[in-house]
Amino acid sequence: MSLSLLLLWLVTMPFSIHALPDQRGYYINCGASKETTVDNLKWLTDEGFINVGNKTTIGTPDLIPILATLRYFPEIANKYCYEVPANKGGKYMVRTTYYYGGFDGGKEPPVFDQIIEGTKWGTVNTTEDYLNGHTSYYEIIVVAKRNRLSVCLARNKYTVSHPFISTLEIVYLEDSMYTSTDFNKHSLSTVARHCFGYTGELLRFPDDQFNRYWQPFADANPNVTSKSNVTSSKFWNLPPAKVFETGIDTSRNKTLDVQWPAVSLHSSNYYIALYFQDNRSPSDRSWRIFDVYVNKNIFYKALNVSTSGVTVFSKQWPLSGKTVISLLPANLQSVGPIINAGEILEIVPNGKRTVTRDVVAMEEIAKRLDNPPVDWRGDPCLPTENAWTGITCSQGKMSESQLCEFCNVKLDREDIEGRNLTGLGLSGSMSPSIDKLTALTSLWLGGNKLSGPIPNLTRLLALASLHLENNQLNGTVPASFGKLSSLRELYLQNNNLEGPFLIMLEKRNGLDLQ
Repeated sequence: MSLSLLLLWLVTMPFSIHALPDQRGYYINCGASKETTVDNLKWLTDEGFINVGNKTTIGTPDLIPILATLRYFPEIANKYCYEVPANKGGKYMVRTTYYYGGFDGGKEPPVFDQIIEGTKWGTVNTTEDYLNGHTSYYEIIVVAKRNRLSVCLARNKYTVSHPFISTLEIVYLEDSMYTSTDFNKHSLSTVARHCFGYTGELLRFPDDQFNRYWQPFADANPNVTSKSNVTSSKFWNLPPAKVFETGIDTSRNKTLDVQWPAVSLHSSNYYIALYFQDNRSPSDRSWRIFDVYVNKNIFYKALNVSTSGVTVFSKQWPLSGKTVISLLPANLQSVGPIINAGEILEIVPNGKRTVTRDVVAMEEIAKRLDNPPVDWRGDPCLPTENAWTGITCSQGKMSESQLCEFCNVKLDREDIEGRNLTGLGLSGSMSPSIDKLTALTSLWLGGNKLSGPIPNLTRLLALASLHLENNQLNGTVPASFGKLSSLRELYLQNNNLEGPFLIMLEKRNGLDLQ
């Protein structure tokens, strides 16, 4: 499946939230003017995480603070990016939450894209939820490739008003969680996470230390309550102990069929984790044995479920349409099968990414400018339609050995090939990091307000066209220009530059010097 068609499944929550005092990441209240605490969870303002967009307040009565404000983006730009500190190699749950509230005077929320680490994550369409009085959230599990994570919004062909966001959460997960997934190649987007036999409010903080949302699920099967506790730290995914307090079962010698989740799934591969516990009081007879099937295919044979609980999972399982979990009891069982909770997450292929050294160089270049374009955050090249203003990128293959210091798999390479930033009103200075963009073929910065000296550009051996005319640059023309064998155009007029090297350049054959 191509990334352009990937959609993250939409799930809903009511207008309330609980929290855990010991926070494991960043909880950002977008558009807020001050920090706020909701159920002991500290929500930060988004200042410092983003430098574009406008704040506004929602007029809907009795909203909790984290839904009463939002940030929206009236500017026309390729993307609008939050950047949040992260531990390189760390595993994170990223959640975006949206409540429209008619902030722009319209009747329907805008439709737009969201991007994580240069990969299109999905399309945000909250219309149905908003009409039903719900918020919408999207959730994905990723590994940070650098010391920060970028989460971006972007217009698409369906966007008729301003993209917006209510909250952003970046939650650090333990290494043991979801370990069967190769996060160098894939991410996991949440489709369903439910407590079976549970009919209360959405289960989250403080029961789940990672603030995962466990929704209630009940059907025509009998609901049961557990008579013993489970130590959830013994389970890889660290589910909250509370998910084992309820379950659904059936009578002895009967098959337990559960149609779950309620929505039909598009054809893809999914990570499935199922959680079980014998709900009876602990004894030498409190265990159950049954086979687990998913859509009539064997998922686990002769599962032995005790009062201590057990989980089974598949790291990659094909699903399409309606899904039915079937539990078939073994012979001579005194009780029927039981199930307590489940998770389904779609396995999402990671997209290409820009070479790390080029990303770092571009970020350093942006820091030297007083007013870089508003979309100069996130991945400079990706997705291709959302590259930084003025940036074009080449695509090619690198061998695994050439890229192994950044990751352990083969990836397509995205190099900064050219930058056309003519006449954008840029001010500030030219960063020496330009010399690190070794794939650069053209650099057009003419007609701006750049000042200071021209940095050394010795390593730009592919540079063919350099336009620096009509700026406020000063100092000596670098001798390094003489080493740029591919250089065919060099425009330096209307600056305050000097030096003997200009005379030598005038004599160079094949060079258009102005």
